[in-house]
Amino acid sequence: MAGLASQMGPSINSLVWATDVDVLAPDHTLERGDGYWVVQSPRNPTYWWGNFLLFDEAPAVGDGERWQELFAQEFGARPAVTHCTLAWDRIDGEPGAAEHELVARGYELEWTSGLIARAARLQPHPAANREAAIRALDPEADEQLWEAVIELQMEGAREEFRGSDYHLNFLRARQRELREIFASGRGSWYVALLDDAVACSLGIVVTETRARFQAVETVERFRRRGVARRLVYEAAQDAGAKHEIDHLVIAADPNYHAIGIYEGLGFERVELVVGAMRKPAGS
Repeated sequence: MAGLASQMGPSINSLVWATDVDVLAPDHTLERGDGYWVVQSPRNPTYWWGNFLLFDEAPAVGDGERWQELFAQEFGARPAVTHCTLAWDRIDGEPGAAEHELVARGYELEWTSGLIARAARLQPHPAANREAAIRALDPEADEQLWEAVIELQMEGAREEFRGSDYHLNFLRARQRELREIFASGRGSWYVALLDDAVACSLGIVVTETRARFQAVETVERFRRRGVARRLVYEAAQDAGAKHEIDHLVIAADPNYHAIGIYEGLGFERVELVVGAMRKPAGS
């Protein structure tokens, strides 16, 4: 799968990290340092995974302090970036010395599974909800539905972020970035409507011949009704009809039940990547 990640642009090994860069705002930057990539989102300093360093290898003994200093050096001119996100371009889940070098310094480790499906091989799930109405949102209109997506995302956020202005501001900034991407013709945001309400939503960002899903979330009262199964499949079909897509990518928590939904549609796990996050105070 490393070959898929390196088909376009700079040679990032991991498909997860490469498509993480794909979905950033049009003004993002990707620059090469000595043994690492610098990823920056100038208009969204609170995007933790839009402003980070991606190292070639997992952390070794002694790298914790050195990596922190490199982050401070690369982002020092942007005081609004108050977090520190460090990741490494391995696809085997290797943490290296992260426990000693990063967790001991207050970082949280995050493992992410990368799943891939060929666009033509996805299959509808027999338990998919047939009642939901599926539609792509207009990036320059549909304001009420876009706002409902924000409400869904706030509801589905970790408990520590619910009611947080910091997180709400991030979500609004991120939505503006995605709407700009979609307005340029690189994919769409989709919703599933039940009882005249947004029950589930997701985005698909297309970059040349690959597509990356974004934020697949279902309103709590509509869960376990097959809505996400329906929306993931229908959105992929619509994206495939509009774009020449070779493969679709989903990044998911390897321990969360939703990963089974994706596998049931035809996605396969091909990567396990690791990153480390030190959150800003008051986030």
